[in-house]
Amino acid sequence: HVQLVESGGGLVQPGGSLRLSCVASESTYTANCMAWFRQAPRKEREGVAAINTDTESSYYGDSVKGRFTISRGTRPNTAHLQMNSLNPEDTAIYYCAASKLWCGLSWTRETSYTYWDQGTQVTVS
Repeated sequence: HVQLVESGGGLVQPGGSLRLSCVASESTYTANCMAWFRQAPRKEREGVAAINTDTESSYYGDSVKGRFTISRGTRPNTAHLQMNSLNPEDTAIYYCAASKLWCGLSWTRETSYTYWDQGTQVTVS
């Protein structure tokens, strides 16, 4: 059974930075695409960023381009999300997701991802 373990959320002041990490626990599973989504209060969940773990090709939501960077970790099935220049509009629960399918232009389609974690709170205030 694959579990995604996410770390790095918390409280930060506007203009600050946070780094989220996500690792899939099952070594026999290959997460070809790893992504982050977020959901703010009273808003729909939206795609933040996604990465193909083999080629490192990445995708970003318009609201985070130029501020957030997704990368793969040195360990298999690991990804990081570096979030810079955070503002209050970035406050949300951030969810890590993984798929055996490779990321593409439809990376924001939530049904493409098999595994999700329970989310971590990021508060910018």
